[in-house]
Amino acid sequence: MRLPFLRNLAVGAACALATLAAVPAAHAAWPDKPIRWVVPFPAGGAMDNIARTLGEEMSASLGQAIVVENRPGAGGNIGAEMVARSPADGYTLIIVANGMAVNPALYGRLNYDPVKDFAPVSLLAVVPNVLVTNKARKLPATVPDLIAAARANPDKYTYASAGNGTSIHLAGELFTSLADVRMLHVPYKGSGPAMTDLLGGQVDYMFDSITSAKPHIDSGKLTAIAVTTARRSTTLPNVPTMAEAGVKGYDLSPWFAAFVPARTPPEVIARLNQAMVAALARPSVRTRLAGIGAEPIGSTPAQLGKHLAEETQKWGKLIRERGIHAD
Repeated sequence: MRLPFLRNLAVGAACALATLAAVPAAHAAWPDKPIRWVVPFPAGGAMDNIARTLGEEMSASLGQAIVVENRPGAGGNIGAEMVARSPADGYTLIIVANGMAVNPALYGRLNYDPVKDFAPVSLLAVVPNVLVTNKARKLPATVPDLIAAARANPDKYTYASAGNGTSIHLAGELFTSLADVRMLHVPYKGSGPAMTDLLGGQVDYMFDSITSAKPHIDSGKLTAIAVTTARRSTTLPNVPTMAEAGVKGYDLSPWFAAFVPARTPPEVIARLNQAMVAALARPSVRTRLAGIGAEPIGSTPAQLGKHLAEETQKWGKLIRERGIHAD
């Protein structure tokens, strides 16, 4: 699916501002204490960077500190369950990625419901994945060449991932499905170890996040073959999309979004949305996000809810068809 929200930033901001104007006086005091922003993955990654960047800007506009709290584990499920059980008062929010749509099918049973236990606030950004290979190994380095080689040699070529069900893994599964090829998936516990083995020649390919792949592309160690998003990345503008390179219908756009516990007052959600969308529009924020390959989006809560439903259906279908499991 294409993400129309990249061109609807102004629309989202206008809607949020209109809603904010109607906030009842009874909630005028919110926020009157610090807000906790849960990041369900370790510090240092794209998700953590996005939350901290936006949190700084939103703190100024809301008049209260936004404190980022990392609660990693179980593919984001530990942090998500904690937020789902938190008071619906606007003082706890969570940043999530594609896992919000993927985990219901991947894990079979969760201790929370991604739809019923959360209320959407805003889409935040997309960080494309990019198909890369070790330049020194001189493997097929275009999408048509890789498809031809993989069809001629089923299961010969390998691709690394950060673990089963991650966007890096699903990017590979979508590629092999749409291109009708067979490649061996090699899961790792995190993208760091996977990248180490790719650079060391133990695996052939990886659909890595542009955040961690770009330094190795710039240094000449990796060849960038194609990005996974429907549009070219502004960070790697000369690299074609997978669809442009010949895999029709290919689109994996690793997205990040903000949610709060269900039953959070709508006027509080409106203020959070307005603060997020306004922050995403600021040049300083856009520059910082560009540094990690993130492309700002911004949306209304309704747009995020619709997007989550579509992504849940799309990836649930692929996970079931390919027999993917979390372990």
